[in-house]
Amino acid sequence: MEIFPLFSILIVLSAGFAYINFRILKLPDSIGLMLVSLLFSILILIIGHFYPSLIDVLSATLESIDFSELLLEGMLSFMLFAGAIHIKYEDLKSERLTIVLFSTLSVIISTFVVGFASYYLLQVFGINVNIIHALLFGALISPTDPIAVLSILKSAGVSKSLETKIAGESLFNDGVAVVVFITILKLAQPGADINAMSILFLFGQEAVGGIFLGILVGGIGYKLISHIDNYQVEVLLTLAIVMGGYTLAHYIHVSGPLAMVAAGVITGNHGKEFGMSKVTNEYIDKFWELIDGILNAILFVLIGLELLIVKINPTILIISIILIFVTLITRYISVWVPSLLIRFQEKITRKTLVVLTWGGLRGGISIALALSIRPEYGRDIWVTITYAIVCFSILVQGMTIGKLAKKVAT
Repeated sequence: MEIFPLFSILIVLSAGFAYINFRILKLPDSIGLMLVSLLFSILILIIGHFYPSLIDVLSATLESIDFSELLLEGMLSFMLFAGAIHIKYEDLKSERLTIVLFSTLSVIISTFVVGFASYYLLQVFGINVNIIHALLFGALISPTDPIAVLSILKSAGVSKSLETKIAGESLFNDGVAVVVFITILKLAQPGADINAMSILFLFGQEAVGGIFLGILVGGIGYKLISHIDNYQVEVLLTLAIVMGGYTLAHYIHVSGPLAMVAAGVITGNHGKEFGMSKVTNEYIDKFWELIDGILNAILFVLIGLELLIVKINPTILIISIILIFVTLITRYISVWVPSLLIRFQEKITRKTLVVLTWGGLRGGISIALALSIRPEYGRDIWVTITYAIVCFSILVQGMTIGKLAKKVAT
């Protein structure tokens, strides 16, 4: 199918599902959209038993969408930038140690614990996979998604400190997890040179290079914005920062996600404070809020529709259910260990750790990374497990985190 008709269908479905959620379900946008999309997919599967050709047509249409490329090479850059421009330097500074440790050490701990656990669990069920491919799964399931949970936490009345921890961690650990995933993926290739120096070089090139590029692109954008006062041109310049910076990151092999977070923080602080008028500031905020809302609507609708093409195997489904609990336990461990270091600066209570654990939702980036795995690396297995964890995460954790946060806050 051609791009415009396909995009039109996605927008129509997103708008329709959003309307149903707003009028009937009244759930947080992301959760409601995904739930309606899943129910729609289940309805299609039921109808498909009587009209198999319908399933064939819809499956072929969905498979024509490269979900991995669409998210990782397109939507993610806009969404991370849109999230980062609302993060304030003061908040980052006050929580910098927490955010750095949660977005790096937590990701690395989670990658290895979940990776090894999934490897041995699959062996128990008689499914042979390579350990490095299991580590790929550990890396892709480790990043948390702030989209669905932040609005719920705000309404639950949690502290600004906890809100900043979750938002900052989620923005940065998306980029770090992608870097870890890419590094492991390169090491998984036949003939790859696996040693400490090569791993550090790959990680450093992607991570440090991405942050440096983001600072550079964000700084150039800030300078250009500060010399004019025209909100239309300034909005266009922010688009150029995102699209130009992300494309450049791709070609020089550094982390585009980390570049967009860095560029977004600079634009949202230096740009807004010293380079934009009050009118421009309002237009920039509204524009990126709309972009973020529209893209997230499309993303969660796509996640729900992916049910039509996920290959469900009863054994893999049982393994997925077990790994849901493994990832939750690992999430607690991965925030508890860094909290021991953070306690030299501040006290992180057990209640806070519980909210961080249950509020660590998995989202579209995990599915996109799973779909980018080569078939010979066990892609079908990892996609099914990832899809089950993401659905549980968004629907079950997402619907209950508000009540949990309120109980903790009281």
